[in-house]
Amino acid sequence: MGKSTISSSTTRDRRPDDAHTTGAGDQGRWSTKRIAMYALFVALAMAVSFLEFPLMPAAPWLGFLPHIFTNPWGSIMAIGVALALSVPAALIYRRHTSRKGALAGIVVGALCAIVAAIIGNLFITPLYAHMSMAAVAKMIVPILLPFNLIKFTLHGVITFLIYKPISNLLNR
Repeated sequence: MGKSTISSSTTRDRRPDDAHTTGAGDQGRWSTKRIAMYALFVALAMAVSFLEFPLMPAAPWLGFLPHIFTNPWGSIMAIGVALALSVPAALIYRRHTSRKGALAGIVVGALCAIVAAIIGNLFITPLYAHMSMAAVAKMIVPILLPFNLIKFTLHGVITFLIYKPISNLLNR
């Protein structure tokens, strides 16, 4: 009797469209549809990351092409900068789920990412660009800082404009 009661309550609590859920307590937070949507966005991000155009001709390595096999140092730096951008933004937005919270998260994340990119360039760029740390340091103000300001301004504006429509799409 207890066994049928448990299974009937589980079946009764589950909505028909949540047949393939993986969330805790079968809440449907990670449905098959949601996982597939995330996978599509990751695939789209990877495809777009192959688009490269030089913003700063004096530093041609400043562009994001997945360098996992051709340049592992650039990949390490790109991952660090991506984490510096996204983690603070996500933590701020989690606490303040409003447009102001999203904007604050984007700005703080961009500032953290700029700092991470400058530090990464100082220590990692000399390893693969055959430059001294002093030569990279001389490039901070005229090249690296403007490049990163342009890059993270574009990231921020695009993210701010599309985060809500994508969020609504994922939460349907």
